[in-house]
Amino acid sequence: MRHPIKSVCVYCGSRMGNKPAYEKLADDVGRLIAGAGMSLVYGAGSIGLMGVVARAARDAGAPVIGIIPEHLDAIEITQEGLSELHVTQNMHDRKRMMFDRSDAFIVLPGGLGTLDETLEIMTWAQLSLHEKPIILLNHENYWSPLLELIRHVVDDGFAAPENADLLKVADTAEDAIRYLTHQTTSDQSKSQLF
Repeated sequence: MRHPIKSVCVYCGSRMGNKPAYEKLADDVGRLIAGAGMSLVYGAGSIGLMGVVARAARDAGAPVIGIIPEHLDAIEITQEGLSELHVTQNMHDRKRMMFDRSDAFIVLPGGLGTLDETLEIMTWAQLSLHEKPIILLNHENYWSPLLELIRHVVDDGFAAPENADLLKVADTAEDAIRYLTHQTTSDQSKSQLF
């Protein structure tokens, strides 16, 4: 059975990055998730873009679900005022719970952890384990090298052409949320993953 998108997982950096535009983007995404009546699922940190998106969503009235592994709890300084906080034993359990609690994914600028999360959720979609929308926010072309790499993988025959379409690319926070408000997701993908 399909239903509207109710919860959005945001993958993003635990650092702020070098451009002020990244902070504004994270703030916009958090506020717009709340404005669309959706909840935010994220990595529970109070630092970097993670903290910005969480505080923006929380302050705008969205339920905010934070999920963090024990070993990062102290390092990333868990955000206060979350609707729910889940501390997992390891990164694998964290990623699985983030997946289970989310109907869709938005990827903001970030580092290696963000890349890891994005490629894993794309791989699960490639393997037909879920059909949840994955939106790459390519703000100021931050993710253009990743998109070029995916095209290279397809062009050299290591992935099917349709794999390049697993990511929906948006340039603005408004475009990403507008896209999600017109999408649905299936409950079946939650039970198929493992």
